[in-house]
Amino acid sequence: MDMTNLQERVIEIRRVARVVKGGKRLRFRALVVVGDGEGHVGVGIGKAGEVPDAVAKAVTRARKNMIEVPLAGTTVPHTVTAKAETATVLIKPAVKGTGVLAGQTVRAILEMAGIKDVITKSMGSTNPVNLAYATMEALKSLKRPREVAELRGVSIEQILKR
Repeated sequence: MDMTNLQERVIEIRRVARVVKGGKRLRFRALVVVGDGEGHVGVGIGKAGEVPDAVAKAVTRARKNMIEVPLAGTTVPHTVTAKAETATVLIKPAVKGTGVLAGQTVRAILEMAGIKDVITKSMGSTNPVNLAYATMEALKSLKRPREVAELRGVSIEQILKR
Protein backbone atom coordinates (compact mmCIF):
# COMPACT_ATOMS: atom_id res chain seq x y z
CA MET A 1 0.00 0.00 0.00
CA ASP A 2 1.35 3.40 -1.03
CA MET A 3 1.13 5.95 1.79
CA THR A 4 1.90 8.93 -0.46
CA ASN A 5 -1.44 9.29 -2.28
CA LEU A 6 -3.65 9.19 0.82
CA GLN A 7 -6.44 11.74 1.09
CA GLU A 8 -7.98 12.81 4.36
CA ARG A 9 -11.45 14.08 5.20
CA VAL A 10 -12.62 15.53 8.51
CA ILE A 11 -15.98 14.03 9.46
CA GLU A 12 -16.54 15.96 12.68
CA ILE A 13 -14.85 18.48 14.95
CA ARG A 14 -16.39 18.82 18.38
CA ARG A 15 -15.52 21.03 21.31
CA VAL A 16 -15.30 18.96 24.48
CA ALA A 17 -14.84 20.21 28.04
CA ARG A 18 -13.83 18.86 31.39
CA VAL A 19 -14.79 20.70 34.55
CA VAL A 20 -12.00 21.59 36.96
CA LYS A 21 -11.86 23.74 40.08
CA GLY A 22 -11.29 26.96 38.12
CA GLY A 23 -13.98 26.32 35.47
CA LYS A 24 -14.05 24.40 32.21
CA ARG A 25 -11.00 23.22 30.26
CA LEU A 26 -11.83 23.20 26.56
CA ARG A 27 -10.31 20.80 24.03
CA PHE A 28 -11.19 19.72 20.51
CA ARG A 29 -11.99 16.22 19.25
CA ALA A 30 -11.57 15.46 15.56
CA LEU A 31 -12.95 12.43 13.73
CA VAL A 32 -11.02 11.89 10.49
CA VAL A 33 -11.08 9.32 7.67
CA VAL A 34 -8.08 8.68 5.39
CA GLY A 35 -8.07 6.57 2.24
CA ASP A 36 -6.46 6.11 -1.17
CA GLY A 37 -9.68 5.55 -3.15
CA GLU A 38 -8.39 2.11 -4.18
CA GLY A 39 -9.60 -0.15 -1.37
CA HIS A 40 -7.65 1.17 1.64
CA VAL A 41 -9.33 3.22 4.38
CA GLY A 42 -8.84 4.10 8.05
CA VAL A 43 -10.65 6.09 10.74
CA GLY A 44 -9.07 7.92 13.67
CA ILE A 45 -9.96 10.20 16.57
CA GLY A 46 -7.64 12.85 17.96
CA LYS A 47 -8.02 15.26 20.87
CA ALA A 48 -5.96 18.38 21.52
CA GLY A 49 -6.17 21.96 22.74
CA GLU A 50 -6.17 23.31 19.17
CA VAL A 51 -8.13 22.10 16.13
CA PRO A 52 -5.14 21.56 13.77
CA ASP A 53 -3.35 19.49 16.45
CA ALA A 54 -6.46 17.35 17.01
CA VAL A 55 -6.82 16.77 13.24
CA ALA A 56 -3.12 15.85 12.94
CA LYS A 57 -3.43 13.31 15.78
CA ALA A 58 -6.58 11.85 14.22
CA VAL A 59 -4.87 11.49 10.81
CA THR A 60 -1.92 9.68 12.44
CA ARG A 61 -4.29 7.25 14.21
CA ALA A 62 -6.35 6.74 11.04
CA ARG A 63 -3.20 5.80 9.07
CA LYS A 64 -2.33 3.22 11.76
CA ASN A 65 -5.86 1.74 11.65
CA MET A 66 -6.04 1.31 7.86
CA ILE A 67 -7.75 -1.76 6.46
CA GLU A 68 -8.00 -3.25 2.98
CA VAL A 69 -11.52 -3.40 1.53
CA PRO A 70 -12.35 -6.03 -1.10
CA LEU A 71 -14.05 -4.31 -4.06
CA ALA A 72 -16.24 -5.86 -6.75
CA GLY A 73 -15.71 -3.34 -9.54
CA THR A 74 -17.20 -0.08 -8.23
CA THR A 75 -19.25 -1.66 -5.44
CA VAL A 76 -18.97 -4.13 -2.54
CA PRO A 77 -18.99 -7.92 -3.17
CA HIS A 78 -22.06 -8.68 -0.99
CA THR A 79 -24.53 -7.27 1.56
CA VAL A 80 -23.15 -6.83 5.07
CA THR A 81 -24.44 -5.49 8.40
CA ALA A 82 -22.33 -4.38 11.37
CA LYS A 83 -22.90 -2.80 14.74
CA ALA A 84 -20.85 -0.56 17.04
CA GLU A 85 -22.50 0.28 20.37
CA THR A 86 -26.08 1.16 19.30
CA ALA A 87 -25.26 2.28 15.75
CA THR A 88 -26.01 -0.29 13.04
CA VAL A 89 -24.95 0.06 9.40
CA LEU A 90 -26.24 -1.98 6.44
CA ILE A 91 -24.21 -1.89 3.21
CA LYS A 92 -25.64 -3.36 -0.02
CA PRO A 93 -24.04 -3.64 -3.47
CA ALA A 94 -25.58 -1.53 -6.23
CA VAL A 95 -25.41 -1.42 -10.03
CA LYS A 96 -22.96 0.88 -11.81
CA GLY A 97 -24.23 4.47 -11.92
CA THR A 98 -26.18 4.32 -8.63
CA GLY A 99 -23.70 6.45 -6.69
CA VAL A 100 -23.07 6.38 -2.94
CA LEU A 101 -26.47 6.47 -1.22
CA ALA A 102 -25.40 7.07 2.37
CA GLY A 103 -25.43 9.57 5.23
CA GLN A 104 -22.58 11.98 5.82
CA THR A 105 -20.35 9.78 8.03
CA VAL A 106 -20.84 6.51 6.12
CA ARG A 107 -20.51 8.32 2.76
CA ALA A 108 -17.14 9.83 3.71
CA ILE A 109 -15.70 6.42 4.65
CA LEU A 110 -17.06 4.58 1.59
CA GLU A 111 -15.88 7.29 -0.83
CA MET A 112 -12.39 7.26 0.71
CA ALA A 113 -12.32 3.48 0.30
CA GLY A 114 -13.00 3.88 -3.42
CA ILE A 115 -16.56 2.51 -3.42
CA LYS A 116 -18.60 4.40 -6.04
CA ASP A 117 -21.93 2.50 -6.21
CA VAL A 118 -23.54 1.34 -2.97
CA ILE A 119 -26.77 1.56 -0.97
CA THR A 120 -26.55 1.96 2.81
CA LYS A 121 -28.91 2.29 5.74
CA SER A 122 -27.96 3.61 9.17
CA MET A 123 -30.10 2.47 12.08
CA GLY A 124 -30.09 3.26 15.78
CA SER A 125 -27.63 5.85 17.04
CA THR A 126 -26.67 8.80 14.83
CA ASN A 127 -23.45 9.41 16.77
CA PRO A 128 -20.77 9.96 14.06
CA VAL A 129 -18.07 8.10 16.03
CA ASN A 130 -20.19 4.96 16.46
CA LEU A 131 -21.41 5.16 12.84
CA ALA A 132 -17.79 5.39 11.67
CA TYR A 133 -16.78 2.37 13.76
CA ALA A 134 -19.83 0.37 12.59
CA THR A 135 -18.98 1.18 8.95
CA MET A 136 -15.38 0.06 9.47
CA GLU A 137 -16.60 -3.19 11.08
CA ALA A 138 -18.87 -3.79 8.08
CA LEU A 139 -16.01 -3.20 5.63
CA LYS A 140 -13.72 -5.51 7.67
CA SER A 141 -16.27 -8.33 7.45
CA LEU A 142 -16.51 -8.21 3.63
CA LYS A 143 -15.18 -11.31 1.89
CA ARG A 144 -13.82 -11.83 -1.61
CA PRO A 145 -15.64 -14.39 -3.83
CA ARG A 146 -12.58 -16.68 -3.68
CA GLU A 147 -12.66 -16.69 0.16
CA VAL A 148 -16.38 -17.55 0.16
CA ALA A 149 -15.78 -20.41 -2.30
CA GLU A 150 -13.01 -21.85 -0.10
CA LEU A 151 -15.15 -21.57 3.06
CA ARG A 152 -18.06 -23.38 1.42
CA GLY A 153 -15.85 -25.91 -0.34
CA VAL A 154 -17.26 -25.14 -3.80
CA SER A 155 -15.73 -23.78 -6.99
CA ILE A 156 -15.47 -20.02 -7.52
CA GLU A 157 -17.65 -20.31 -10.65
CA GLN A 158 -20.59 -21.49 -8.51
CA ILE A 159 -20.23 -18.43 -6.27
CA LEU A 160 -19.95 -15.97 -9.17
CA LYS A 161 -22.96 -17.55 -10.91
CA ARG A 162 -25.30 -16.27 -8.16
